[in-house]
Amino acid sequence: MNFKNIKKIVVLNLTVLVLSPAVIFSKNADAAVKIQKWQTPTGAEVYFVEDHDLPIVDVSVNFAAGSARDTAEKSGVAGITKYLMTLGAAGMTDEVIANKMADIGAVLGGEFDADRAAFKLRTLSSEREKLQALDVFIKILQKPDFPDTVLTREKARIISGLQESATQPESISSKAFMTALYGTHPYSLDESGEVDTVSKIKREDLQAFYGKYYGAKGSVIAMMGDLTREQANKIADDISSGMPQVAEAQPIAAITLPTKAIEQRIAHPASQSHILLGYPGIKRGDPDLFPLYLGNYILGGGGFVSRLTEEVREKRGLVYSVYSYFMPMAELGPFQIGLQTKKDQADDALKLVHETLDKFMKNGVTEAELKAAKANIIGGFPMRIDSNSKILDYLAVIGFYKLPLNYLDEYNKKVASVTTAQIKEAFNRRIKPENFVTIIVGDPNAK
Repeated sequence: MNFKNIKKIVVLNLTVLVLSPAVIFSKNADAAVKIQKWQTPTGAEVYFVEDHDLPIVDVSVNFAAGSARDTAEKSGVAGITKYLMTLGAAGMTDEVIANKMADIGAVLGGEFDADRAAFKLRTLSSEREKLQALDVFIKILQKPDFPDTVLTREKARIISGLQESATQPESISSKAFMTALYGTHPYSLDESGEVDTVSKIKREDLQAFYGKYYGAKGSVIAMMGDLTREQANKIADDISSGMPQVAEAQPIAAITLPTKAIEQRIAHPASQSHILLGYPGIKRGDPDLFPLYLGNYILGGGGFVSRLTEEVREKRGLVYSVYSYFMPMAELGPFQIGLQTKKDQADDALKLVHETLDKFMKNGVTEAELKAAKANIIGGFPMRIDSNSKILDYLAVIGFYKLPLNYLDEYNKKVASVTTAQIKEAFNRRIKPENFVTIIVGDPNAK
């Protein structure tokens, strides 16, 4: 299984009544989100929003156990550890876990990336359903079995997925980009691992990784929904009390910025070239976040209203798609521009992307562009917190990355306060096109 494709794993289907988007909508999104925060006796950080509009409880438990905790020699251990925890715990098989959750209409899910491994639970708040769902969920977190038979099965599936990904231009370009951008830093490691490393992973590797990175101290428990503070406090204590009592994970190493341009041209039989270029961008909580976010919306993050789309696709017709984005992480996540074009147009398209970016950085954005971007982002913000599950995701991010508790309340104010001068200054200080990493997969001249 390719872990890039299971960022949000949904193992079971909750009843349609509970999961219907029309029913999930639970609050006026313009209202302030009141976040309560505390720490359990074992050191887990808890973030809780009480809301009784729906009889639903959402829980997310987050660990600093992402793929950046892997080593090159054992790449893939982090992802497999997280995944197999849901496939056998406290003597329960994956089938038993699935049946117990289905019996009460609960959903078990999660996320996995370079920084974190997250486990999610959605259950009805009625006593029987809630207690049974939490019992299974807590056992997954505290007593994973890592059965050898399941490990063997899943390793074969992951290896098959990796072999298939090695033939796809999107996967090839993404992997080459991260490797060139981050070098020996653990952010360069593939979240799914490598064929040769995955094939060597043993049960003992998973047990050791779990014991080291799944401790209560430093974990983040986020809860949202039909609970009182007293109930939430008990749930948090029940979750964290049986976790390994180990030291909190050390921070991820700092990023070394590229000092020269890197370009790789990779042959591929695809009919079009897949191009990625970029530079290390920003961390979570970075003071430049909002100027860079607004600026990128205008540059290439705003779809058909962005400059890259207008110049490279609409005016010249050189690409099928073009975009740019910042991915803030615990350390400097990538700033990336991506495009797809006919092979014989790859160099022309790439040249025009650079010209558009250079003009953007030299002249900045206009007041009209900034006004339109602010209106779109601020106008769309209520949709980001219009459900319990979305608020839960924000709670997890706020807790894991130690963002201020008023982050959601201040979001639109931060967006509204950005100036054209701040955007230009931030881009020129943080982004260095002369040192970009560029990957071209499907280049007709590649050897």
